[in-house]
Amino acid sequence: MDARAIIAKLRKHQTPDRAELTWFAKGLADGAISDAQAGAFAMAVCLNGLSDEGRVALTQGMRDSGDVLRWDLPGPVLDKHSTGGVGDCVSLILAPALAACGVFVPMISGRGLGHTGGTLDKLEAIPGLNINVTEDQLRRITRDVGCAIVGATGQIAPADKRLYAIRDVTATVESADLITASILSKKLAAGLESLILDVKCGSGAFMKTPQEARALARALVDTANGAGCRTEALITDMNEPLAPALGNAVEVAVCMEILSGNKLAAPRLHDLTVALGARLLVMQGADDASATGQVEEAISSGAAMERFAKMVAALGGPPDMAEDWHTHLPKAPVVNAVAAPEAGHISAIDGEALGLAVVALGGGRRVETDRIDPAVGFTDMVGLGEKIDQGARLCTVHAATKDAADKAARAVQAAIRIGDAPETGPLIIERIT
Repeated sequence: MDARAIIAKLRKHQTPDRAELTWFAKGLADGAISDAQAGAFAMAVCLNGLSDEGRVALTQGMRDSGDVLRWDLPGPVLDKHSTGGVGDCVSLILAPALAACGVFVPMISGRGLGHTGGTLDKLEAIPGLNINVTEDQLRRITRDVGCAIVGATGQIAPADKRLYAIRDVTATVESADLITASILSKKLAAGLESLILDVKCGSGAFMKTPQEARALARALVDTANGAGCRTEALITDMNEPLAPALGNAVEVAVCMEILSGNKLAAPRLHDLTVALGARLLVMQGADDASATGQVEEAISSGAAMERFAKMVAALGGPPDMAEDWHTHLPKAPVVNAVAAPEAGHISAIDGEALGLAVVALGGGRRVETDRIDPAVGFTDMVGLGEKIDQGARLCTVHAATKDAADKAARAVQAAIRIGDAPETGPLIIERIT
């Protein structure tokens, strides 16, 4: 086996065979593949793609580059994954809500990629919380709390951990093949019975069109089911931020509002969380109405908040997160309103541009070594179709300096188009089974 030969095959629009892709995944995990070779591999796959068989082989090779968990728990082991968007913090609500429904959720999550925020980065906005756990800790927290949102341990899909960081800084995030292998290698290694996928579509997603999103959803669903994990996908709208907040601590704050029973803090976020959770319960035999009611009750009753707070404490965070979360989340020193330059309706929102503006504020990474400022971001974000007067608030910027806030304000004004009222589509576009 030779990394150069495998990369050369991809460059020539040929798919390496199963043995070659398995060997390459192992090399990513044990260091036999250099950073330069990993970057070249990612770019070649991004440009030229893999066959269906090659995608399955890469996924399984990355899964098998580490441990594959087996569970013995008094309930189903289920999970959800999103392909990434802006203002998407569903996982922080859904995992504890499912736990309150008697489900066990060992959610192995990732960091931000490109313009999208990462679940782990959001959780780390909570002081003291540590997402780096051992397999024994993952098992204990999952058993005791019902959910654990953590980073991949050194033994869970280590090939993906390496390739994930390289993709983020080599402009190869958008590859459907690499997205599929990345998501499913971790999820399949977690030993799941069922998986629900949230495939984003629109200006704030990696997949900009329904056709692209459908192709990715089909690749994910077929690959996961072929590997023995019952999986469905919802294609969901990302032509505007899912929550009215973008950034790490500010998104956690929105989640805490919903977990406190205030679903009006982010109605789209609440409704999508319920829909995704209900589909998982339906895959386990519940009927639609019952499943929806169970997830809604778990959130509105405070049961999900109780599970979330227990998980935070188990991961080293504050023991009183449920009662005192306002005081624990970091706050930016500069908080300014962004004014609308003209009157009209919010006719279009460039979600990717908004995500990149959060990165520029320090809320994401340009290179692997960048340190994230958890306090920065945007809140009070306007929604599509909203009527607005000249000078009214488009959003609120949370920044480390006045100069950074001013630059972010200009980026927001450039990303939001004001004109005639747009036609808006449904939050859930399609279900792929």
